[in-house]
Amino acid sequence: MNNLLIHSDNLLGLQFLLNKGYAGKIDLVYIDPPFATGGHFTITDGRATTISNSRKGNIAYSDILQGKGFIEFLRQRLILLKDLLSNQGSIYLHIDYKIGHYVKVMMDEVFGIENFRNDITRIKCNPKNFDRIGYGNIKDMILFYTKTNNPIWNEPRQPYTKQDIDSLFAKIDQNGRRYTTVPIHAPGETDHGKSSQPFKGIYPPKGRHWRTDVKTLEKWDAEGLIEWSDNGNPRKKIFADERNGKRVQDIWEFKDPMYPIYPTEKNADLLDLIIKTSSNADSIVLDCFAGSGTTLKAAQRLGRYWIGIDQSDLAIKTITENLQLNNNDLFSQVNTNEIICI
Repeated sequence: MNNLLIHSDNLLGLQFLLNKGYAGKIDLVYIDPPFATGGHFTITDGRATTISNSRKGNIAYSDILQGKGFIEFLRQRLILLKDLLSNQGSIYLHIDYKIGHYVKVMMDEVFGIENFRNDITRIKCNPKNFDRIGYGNIKDMILFYTKTNNPIWNEPRQPYTKQDIDSLFAKIDQNGRRYTTVPIHAPGETDHGKSSQPFKGIYPPKGRHWRTDVKTLEKWDAEGLIEWSDNGNPRKKIFADERNGKRVQDIWEFKDPMYPIYPTEKNADLLDLIIKTSSNADSIVLDCFAGSGTTLKAAQRLGRYWIGIDQSDLAIKTITENLQLNNNDLFSQVNTNEIICI
């Protein structure tokens, strides 16, 4: 398997991939398309800048499609991306609040509303004190869809903060370990089976059953993992130091790079989270608005194969340079890298 960097209009590039047999082969798509801003994005003296309604500067790309034209532009590409996705595939589309809700309705049509998973809020910057009518904007959105109900999902976790531990694990045992307790019964009444038998002479409350068999409950009790309340109610001890962190929620703080080398360049840690969660080591990751190559570099660093598409000469140049910055670390993990012009 070669990594592919395709220099082309992405509609042609996606069709090229379908013609080359990639249908159903892509496990993860992340795209950060234009946001229908009506501006031109430039690079000046090695720094990314934005100049609205002007063509001055070294233009990386122009974001001039708006309204229905922009939605149709995306729809044509999303239809092809769906064909490229495997049955365990996912797509994350990064967009802003001004157009994102229209994109969401269109994606419901293309991927099926039943495959919509999250509207993720991404905190992109520090608060700004602009003088305008309306609240300050510090976020954009990522629309997360899967192709089916059986996607790759490597449960993401993040470490507990000290405040989390103090509030979630409020009890302390004789050894100084923080813990909390949870019920050992669950909703649903059973008339037979190991989860309905008596434990220490008591039955589960009416309408509930034990979460596990009585033999396991007795083992937990012998190990001191069952805490009995004053009125004889058993609960399981859960220790903070045995937990692998908390679930990642749908508000992410991954601020934009302070000194981007390419316009609208995204935080590398954001891509790491998405790639680790929704792909495996042998997966192909596709970004058809590749820009600076942040997605491709993250995929390669994490041992995934990647395909990038961009029509901008500056993007292709930036990607090539970006992936060669740590040549020994990156290229040793893959077979070969191929650049195709269409």
